[in-house]
Amino acid sequence: MRKDVRILLVGEPKVGKTSLIMSLVSEEFPDVVPYRAEEITIPADVTPERVPTHIVDYSEAEQTDEQLFQEISKANVICIVYSVNNKKSIEKVTSHWIPLITENTDKDSRVPLILVGNKSDLVEHSSMETILPIMNQYSEIETCVECSAKNLKNISELFYYAQKAVLHPTGPLYCPEKKDMKALCIKALTRIFKVSDLDNDGILNDIELNFFQRTCFNTPLEPQALEDVKNVVRKNLIDGVCDNGLTLQGFLFLHTLFIQRGRHETTWTVLRRFGYDDDLELNQDYLFPPLKVPPDCTTELNHNAYLFLQSVFDKHDKDRDCALSPEELKDLFDVFPYMPWGPDVNNTVCTNDQGWITYQGYLSQWTLTTYLDVQRCLEYLGYLGYSIIAEQESQAAGITVTRDKKIDLQKKQTQRSVFRCNVFGDIGSGKSGFLQSFLGRNLMRQKTVKEEHRSYYAISTTYVYGQEKYLLLHEVFPDFDYLSDADLACDIVCLVYDVSNPYSFEYCAKVFKQYFMDSKTPCMMIAAKSDLPEIKQMYGCSPLEFCRRHKMPPPQSFTCNTAAAPSRDIYTKLTTMAMYPHARLRCMCTCNRCTFCLCQNFLNSELLQTVRAKLYAVVLRRHVSQADLKSSTFWLRASVGATVFAVLGFAMYRVLLKTR
Repeated sequence: MRKDVRILLVGEPKVGKTSLIMSLVSEEFPDVVPYRAEEITIPADVTPERVPTHIVDYSEAEQTDEQLFQEISKANVICIVYSVNNKKSIEKVTSHWIPLITENTDKDSRVPLILVGNKSDLVEHSSMETILPIMNQYSEIETCVECSAKNLKNISELFYYAQKAVLHPTGPLYCPEKKDMKALCIKALTRIFKVSDLDNDGILNDIELNFFQRTCFNTPLEPQALEDVKNVVRKNLIDGVCDNGLTLQGFLFLHTLFIQRGRHETTWTVLRRFGYDDDLELNQDYLFPPLKVPPDCTTELNHNAYLFLQSVFDKHDKDRDCALSPEELKDLFDVFPYMPWGPDVNNTVCTNDQGWITYQGYLSQWTLTTYLDVQRCLEYLGYLGYSIIAEQESQAAGITVTRDKKIDLQKKQTQRSVFRCNVFGDIGSGKSGFLQSFLGRNLMRQKTVKEEHRSYYAISTTYVYGQEKYLLLHEVFPDFDYLSDADLACDIVCLVYDVSNPYSFEYCAKVFKQYFMDSKTPCMMIAAKSDLPEIKQMYGCSPLEFCRRHKMPPPQSFTCNTAAAPSRDIYTKLTTMAMYPHARLRCMCTCNRCTFCLCQNFLNSELLQTVRAKLYAVVLRRHVSQADLKSSTFWLRASVGATVFAVLGFAMYRVLLKTR
């Protein structure tokens, strides 16, 4: 909505421009009328639309043409005043004033015009027969009002219509010649209908209509009023109501009816609630709400956003196969002005055997977009109507900004759910295969991927000690001399070399020494193509010795040349190292069966967390008197208890090591 409205009154001398303004303000006809009234500002709480309104007068006797042109350019709406008993003043409307206004306004931003027939008290007939052809000729004319400054007839209505012409203009919505809504208006209302159709059955049922009514107008419709609306549509449109619900055609018909009956403020209220501006484009403030992301922080979707995206998926997965076919995906993105996902997305996330994006892959792609480009994610959520359907202030309510990574390292724990792994390796080392294997694709399936559809990202979920996390793999282009900050910023580094190429490991060693040897980012060496005969690497030491020298885990063997989907254990290890970069993990196992894994699962279980919280509460709440604090017996008991706890903990640690 506009912050204010500026109304300019123009017309021939002595048609009553100044009298109209003074009659509005004083609510009586003035005895003495000056050449020109000073600019008047009407406060927002006085006007029907709750918007401050500035009323500006024009006098040919006191103002120059240059001043007139300036006022025309500043005006939001212009009232051309004529006298109903003066034929010449009516002729001047088309011969002088409309051409003058057209010449001094921007062609792209049309200024609405109101024709004002003053001095209706002096004649018994109406001037509308003369004015109607003029209104039909010029589409910028919103309406015509006949009034009398002397009798105060239609004075308030005049300025209400002028305000309405600015805040709820007819021009962008309706074409009088065709007697139908304009294409942009139909497009916008169609998107609104599809967003409001929560079950995607092509009909707005009573529940959806009430939700829509409450969303736009803050009040539900009474059952009888709802039935009356549907009856109006039934009488005028054969396919407007189906299964007692409103179809898209019926929805569009209702808004056409509103506009034709002069209630276009109803349509504008709906459009603005769903984010549209005066040009029927989605407002930038709606698509990109403010969201502050400090350095070293990442962005993730929160629980409410995932629930919303899940409902969108379910709404469009019509065959209930937990995957989106190309037709279903197209239908989902029909509310977007463009197709946001290209063919590369199918090689970034998990798909089914037909190459369709699965439910897990769908959520993974949203997670990837949020992590890499949160502004784009906000835009996409805006198109889907997140803030409206989820009843949130904006899309930003669906985003979690994680805390600084340095704080995670200090506290030795993290609350993040998405971890980035940058994959380095020489050309032909097997990086792309490593990424595609994460999505469950073996070598045979990878060969079907077209080069132009190749993706340098892969994202999916892994489980670390019972917790679901997202691992984002990014293949870094092997240009050793031009690694950017984005190439180096990650939670874990994966160095891939080809065991069958004697010169492949050298690149990994150089990258590690140049960029990661002195950093706190954990690194893992991957011995790719382990199904091929291993050849000695032409480097100063073997990969195993290199890892020992730099306190890295030993090289992990990996191959994607398998009959079934490649093993995912290596990806769980990477996620574990990313979650616990401070820990020197002796156990690189992720089997969830060995003693180490079982203990970790137990330590992370909700039961133990609850017991620990209750013990803390008991200890902290227990009253300790000043006498206890001074008693040597109290401190002796505390020391013995702490010693026993430490010894038992160390003994358990040693037992675990022997078991391994």
